[in-house]
Amino acid sequence: MQNLKVKGFHFSACASGLKKSGKLDLGLIFSTTPARCAAVYTTNKVVAAPIVITRKRLAAGICQAILVNSGNANACTGPAGHAVALQTADLVAAQLQIPVETVAIASTGVIGQLLPLAPFEAFLPQLVSTLNQDQCAGVAEAIRTTDAYPKIATAIGTSSGHPYNIVAIAKGAGMIHPNMATMLAFVMTDAQVAADLLDGALRRAVDASFNSITVDRDTSTNDMVLILANGTTSGPELQSNTPDGDAFSEHLASLLLQLAKLIVKDGEGATKVVEIEVRGALNDAEARQAAMSVATSSLVKTAFFGEDANWGRIIAAVGYSGAEIDPERVAISFGEVPVVRDGISTGAELEAKATAVLKQPEFKVTIDLHLGSGLGRYYTSDLTYDYIKCNASYRS
Repeated sequence: MQNLKVKGFHFSACASGLKKSGKLDLGLIFSTTPARCAAVYTTNKVVAAPIVITRKRLAAGICQAILVNSGNANACTGPAGHAVALQTADLVAAQLQIPVETVAIASTGVIGQLLPLAPFEAFLPQLVSTLNQDQCAGVAEAIRTTDAYPKIATAIGTSSGHPYNIVAIAKGAGMIHPNMATMLAFVMTDAQVAADLLDGALRRAVDASFNSITVDRDTSTNDMVLILANGTTSGPELQSNTPDGDAFSEHLASLLLQLAKLIVKDGEGATKVVEIEVRGALNDAEARQAAMSVATSSLVKTAFFGEDANWGRIIAAVGYSGAEIDPERVAISFGEVPVVRDGISTGAELEAKATAVLKQPEFKVTIDLHLGSGLGRYYTSDLTYDYIKCNASYRS
């Protein structure tokens, strides 16, 4: 059973009618004391109003509340959408009696529809009055859009022997591709964390997790990963380049990778989670470039769905990735089964064994270029009929 309580953090969620289904669609996260924060945002040049506002306000590195809604992205809604976003933050600040500059806002859902203010006016008093330590799971539920299930990960660490908690929640299933995706992730810790460690640890963890996954090569307008550290536990402040600071970074990286894999697993219509590892590249950057090329190939992803060990599609994707490659040195394995050595098939018998690997819900594809020491990983899903069905009817 996961411990979803973090000292000094309270949560609430409700159904305001933003979702046609009538399910939970508003969530509030509140730190009883101002928290240090760090964030990473979408790289899409089309940016939703909540991101524009939150990025500017959190530049000072302090946050005390996060208001998030699903059912409406409030993206591409012009000055009116920006005004509504500002008003929702004002409502939160007034209800909680905190500076509006410490309020982060986030939205996810359909792009291009103006976010109505009325649900916030009607339900924010309820959100504030029902805040408690036990509703983190409710917020994880409220931020879902096409997600099949909520995504939560937890960890316990220590600072000079004093325990602290980390809880992370995320949403995402479609429009998943670096840099970042149609996803939101919020991380809360009661540890005291130095600002440089918080920012650096988050960026490294995001690069190895949310920026290393793909479902469909689409990057959204509303993506945000935000971490709050309110320092309400005892123990000294965690610092960079110390054993306890390094351990905090490792905990954070592990949690975000867990969430990232859950997003891939929940990829709209997905039936497989596949780790693509490229080793032996000239450097890490080229290894990552080649791994992304394989992970994003529609032909490779459909072969995964068809449980077809079609290594030709994989070596082709590496070949057009832009990474340096000598075709006569390439080796490819599905799981532990080698299907290519020195750029040539290992034969029908091993390919048949590789096909059995592809029948598993999770497996690994290893590509060794035998050129250097570069290593890169990506996580991807298969591309299925249900992905088309889900996205063809998304707005209806």
